[in-house]
Amino acid sequence: MGDRRNGYPEDMSAVSRTFTVELAPALTLDYLKDFRHTEQWDPGTRSCDRIDAGPIAEGAYWHNVCKLLGLTVELTFRLDDVTDRRLVFVGENQSARITDTITVEPKRAGSTITYRSDLETYGTARIFRPLITLVLQKRAADIERRMSSVLNRLATVDK
Repeated sequence: MGDRRNGYPEDMSAVSRTFTVELAPALTLDYLKDFRHTEQWDPGTRSCDRIDAGPIAEGAYWHNVCKLLGLTVELTFRLDDVTDRRLVFVGENQSARITDTITVEPKRAGSTITYRSDLETYGTARIFRPLITLVLQKRAADIERRMSSVLNRLATVDK
């Protein structure tokens, strides 16, 4: 890996948002662990399809197509870790590795969600890292708004 700055490789960008929703933690995690739902809450996602079979558990895979800087980007995502409070998805292609970590804590009847996305770039994609970091900051704010809206809507259906 590249040089380290603040504990992260130089070729890595990270964004994080923490927000509260009305949906209970168990229901929030159950909804978010199906990565197909990124189509509903990630404004960059154009499609996300499960590419294996069986229950959604550690090791499940999805093919994700998104737009970034006007380019179509395809990644294969794996559900890397599942606990009663956290989901970790790792997406990879030849130019990048994305680790999305979603932590869910109880907050009254709802949940506090921390969404963190770490992007590591490889090869020539590293040249665009500063620009990608700016785009990811905006996208994280959009994800917070959309994910909150979707989960709050589910909370009203659940009542």
